[in-house]
Amino acid sequence: MDLRYSEADQVFRHALRTWLAEAVPARGKSPSIHDWEARRAYDTGWQRKLFDAGYAGINWPKEFGGRGASLMEELIYYEEMSRANAPGVGMNFVGVRHGGPTLIAEGTDQQKADHLPRILRGEEVWCQGFSEPNAGSDLAALRTSAVRDGDHYVVNGQKIWTSFGHVADFCELLVRTDSNSKHGGISWLVMPMDLDGIEIRPLPTLHGESDFSEMFLENVRIPIENRVGEENDGWRVTNVTLRFERGTAWAADIVHLQQTLVSLCELARATTRDEETAWNDRALRREIGHLSAEVESVWAMVKLQVSELAKTGVPGLGGSVIKLAYTELNQRVFELGTRLLGRAALSRDDVDGMPSLGMVDRYLQTLSLTIAAGSSQIQRNIISERMLGMPKEPRAN
Repeated sequence: MDLRYSEADQVFRHALRTWLAEAVPARGKSPSIHDWEARRAYDTGWQRKLFDAGYAGINWPKEFGGRGASLMEELIYYEEMSRANAPGVGMNFVGVRHGGPTLIAEGTDQQKADHLPRILRGEEVWCQGFSEPNAGSDLAALRTSAVRDGDHYVVNGQKIWTSFGHVADFCELLVRTDSNSKHGGISWLVMPMDLDGIEIRPLPTLHGESDFSEMFLENVRIPIENRVGEENDGWRVTNVTLRFERGTAWAADIVHLQQTLVSLCELARATTRDEETAWNDRALRREIGHLSAEVESVWAMVKLQVSELAKTGVPGLGGSVIKLAYTELNQRVFELGTRLLGRAALSRDDVDGMPSLGMVDRYLQTLSLTIAAGSSQIQRNIISERMLGMPKEPRAN
């Protein structure tokens, strides 16, 4: 894997940096977290702006509307987006980061034509209907049923932790189509969110947002043509989805974490303790140095993962390593940030020039990220059993 930047790469970087220098300030500040109409307009508007400039779907094949960027261009893209403090993918994340890529890998020609261009243009917002109240970490234990009735599936059940479910247009939905097989009885469906029988109930969180929802499905009729992959082959398709979510989906976040550590150095130099700055504490500098080295190592794993994706079209199991390492490291970085804030971390608003709002909010978010996309315990099982070949832990009778 050659990770040296070529002259063409530097041309790409310069063009992107120049565009971002104008586009990011023009977007303005993001709206209130409670104004959902404005948030959708802001997030999808930025997605459309990326599309018009040729930067949407940076790693999607050109035939599906993406840029078809090289490995090096993709890495440069994440670096420059972070450097410019550009808006994040926001509520477009399910469609752009793993729903769309799953359709590219597994969808029919019609499914690709119907959804991929609209996802990239910001015209479709997707949510994920995977987890259930009794099937979170043990996803294959899901109970939401789908029974064939002519050319439709009739779906009944409940989903939980459905991010942006109340504003989404489509849902990537896992259902049970065979009750006699746990892993072999699951199917992956595209569900329009305007169908009869869908009820959404927001779930407010400690973070102060209501991105999550409960979703109740009662006799929802979904066309069979909306199934991705074969019936009862949904567990395999799901693992394609989760590999996208656990691997390449974290790349931009890891670059942001590198920038956060730079900000922590600046905060330490500005924070006074016992008539000295916090930066004078050698133990603190050592801790930041170790964290920086760990972030760089995770970024190196991302480079390897993206390189594998470029060759095979599907991320490998190494995505679980990235997901586990990043989310737990992310938690330690922002825990350090709250320690640097001291008493100011007790406030959810900026205090005396201290960045309490952003730091505390991000720290609270880190708690959920070790659970999202498969908990840390699940990732350790995947790594030990599927990558290292270790024996599975005994199952209770």
